[in-house]
Amino acid sequence: MRIAVIGGGINGVMSAWALARRGYEVELYERDELMGATSSASTKLIHGGLRYLEHGEFRLVREALRERVFWTSSAPQLVHKLELTVPVYNSTRRPAWMMRAGLLLYDLLAGKASLGRHRWMNRSELCRCCPELNPNGLSGAFTFFDAQMDDRQLGLWASEKAASAGVVLKTRNGVDVISSDGSLQANGSSAHYDLVVNAAGPWAEALLKRSGIPSAHSLDLVRGSHLVLASPAAHAFLVEVPDEDRLCFILPYQSRTLLGTTEVRQSLDEPIECTPAEQSYLLRVYNHYIHPHATEDDIAGRFAGLRPLIRSNANPSRATREYAIETQGRVITVFGGKWTTSRALGENVASAADVILRGKSTHQGPNGIH
Repeated sequence: MRIAVIGGGINGVMSAWALARRGYEVELYERDELMGATSSASTKLIHGGLRYLEHGEFRLVREALRERVFWTSSAPQLVHKLELTVPVYNSTRRPAWMMRAGLLLYDLLAGKASLGRHRWMNRSELCRCCPELNPNGLSGAFTFFDAQMDDRQLGLWASEKAASAGVVLKTRNGVDVISSDGSLQANGSSAHYDLVVNAAGPWAEALLKRSGIPSAHSLDLVRGSHLVLASPAAHAFLVEVPDEDRLCFILPYQSRTLLGTTEVRQSLDEPIECTPAEQSYLLRVYNHYIHPHATEDDIAGRFAGLRPLIRSNANPSRATREYAIETQGRVITVFGGKWTTSRALGENVASAADVILRGKSTHQGPNGIH
């Protein structure tokens, strides 16, 4: 049975790989290059999502912590363990007891998939360890572990695995419309498949609308911008944005410093790029915590990605990072999803395909099939 997967980002690639391993003939369509958009514009972390615990997303965090092990064990040349420091100041909005409770839960949810348990550093130890931190009002810090990756190279590694499993990768092949009977039009040509998987990320909903296919879910498109500073970072920090509840990362990356991210709603018609306002925002966060301060002259690069979040009325920082898998006839559409959980998402897509094509009911994630 033949399946078309639309989207050469990480969710499309992992879905195609999972389908090929189950014996399907899979062709993946990508309008540009593999990993050319959102999937190569992340904060470069394979992580459980500590901040998602504040919003009660325990299932997602548990799944992400388990999936983290897949990436660290499968591609250790591209993923490595990273210790992050969360400084606590007198002005910090989250009291130390709340942070400790969250980190205890994070460790508990990781279980045997733990990369190391969190710990507390007092002020004197922290100042010796991280002299670049602003010492004014500093009480101490918690440290915990996640993992860091090269997102583009890791995505290309996954693409090679998918190709080795039999997936035909059709780049520079944009899909114009699809049909609920499994047909599609790409670059002016028509083709028919037993099933079409719409994993086009931020463009998934737009493809359904162009094709006249209704959906129960819709997307909230949120731009996340990052800065790369020329100077290397000695340590990795997770910090509160001054006077906000949001959190940002200050990370070592490829002998430089990576700052991110912002969260700005936008449409598909707007350019996906770091704006001057976002640049100032990120520099302000960095300079609030780190000495010496950085200026525009220290910026070595900028990049932005468009996250496809399931639409809600929440502030983007509080919107769910869960994903949903919806079926309409012979079309499966993926809404949302995050890098770390892309393998689990792909397996759920493959299970949905089994139900449609083989009448075989297999275990589904809690998002189910809609």
